[in-house]
Amino acid sequence: MKFNVNQQDLQVALNYCQGVIEKRSTLPILSNVLISVDEASVKLRATDLESEIETLSTITNFKSGGQTTAPAKKLSELCRLLPDLSEIHVFLDGENLKIETSSGKYSLATLPSADFPIFDIEEDKNKTSIQAPSLKELINKTSFAMGNQDWRHYLNGLYLVIDDTKITGVATDAHRLAIANQMVNEGSEETISGIIPRKSINEIAKIINDKNENISLEIGSSSISIESGETKFSSKLIEGKFPDYEQVIPSGESSELTINKKNLSESLSRVSVLSSEKYRGVRMRITDNNLNISANNPEKEQAEEQIDCTYKGEIIDIAFNVNYLQEILSSIDSENVIIHFFGSDKSCLITSPDSENYKYVVMPLLI
Repeated sequence: MKFNVNQQDLQVALNYCQGVIEKRSTLPILSNVLISVDEASVKLRATDLESEIETLSTITNFKSGGQTTAPAKKLSELCRLLPDLSEIHVFLDGENLKIETSSGKYSLATLPSADFPIFDIEEDKNKTSIQAPSLKELINKTSFAMGNQDWRHYLNGLYLVIDDTKITGVATDAHRLAIANQMVNEGSEETISGIIPRKSINEIAKIINDKNENISLEIGSSSISIESGETKFSSKLIEGKFPDYEQVIPSGESSELTINKKNLSESLSRVSVLSSEKYRGVRMRITDNNLNISANNPEKEQAEEQIDCTYKGEIIDIAFNVNYLQEILSSIDSENVIIHFFGSDKSCLITSPDSENYKYVVMPLLI
């Protein structure tokens, strides 16, 4: 195996692989990246046995092909520290991977490519495609609400549903719920769904660029694959049944608060400085076109602010975890937000006046 490659191209590919590789793997081979070379390109592959990524880099000078594995972290770090846009000469010398530049020589230990595990996923999957910005937006608007190491494993991911030409992303940690809708390019004859693990969603978000290109999307009963440009990411799905999220969305008669998003967010930031560090609770009391936000803590410190707003409904006194509110506000693009209240002890619904594609539900705090 002997070839030349551009430093920047190789670095981009290694960065994608780094996210998949386990930091503390009990199998040494899983800390390595599989390097496969042919006349056209160098292919890098990494896996943690739950997901896999494959990505290509163009080679500038091909001399001979082959396969090996090398430690991903060391290779990535070395490549990052080499001069930008420099040409790297890579070749296999016995059991070592040699890297040479115009100013240095480096030798990395390898493990046999035959020992690299095959990531086994189903072949029979439903296929569609979606514009890259649409998928990225769907993930950004919902993924913050995913569970994190929750004992209810089905909450530790993003639930995707494709029904005809609509794709819906849903995430919840049982305290808040985020829902986003987008359109796919080709309709599906049957409803497709699956829960994508938290780690996999974070990696998918990294490989989707901002170009208006098609992303290939394949979902089966136990796995998902996404292809963006020269990079393909595959992941096992979380087993289990996702909660019936539509039953969680409050409905019926409500009181409605319309308020400037920036003013609300800034006020919440200031007041929450003096909230309890454990519960991060802020209280909201709403009367005729006036929102009172307050907080206190065990040290008997207090904060209170008043904000003008537009309000229709009964006087309400309710409390929330400020972090949940702020993450929702950060995901909404419109100048104003609408908060629908259904009672002081019931979840509220947060929407944007500019789009019906996004909805957020937050449970109140009992303080």
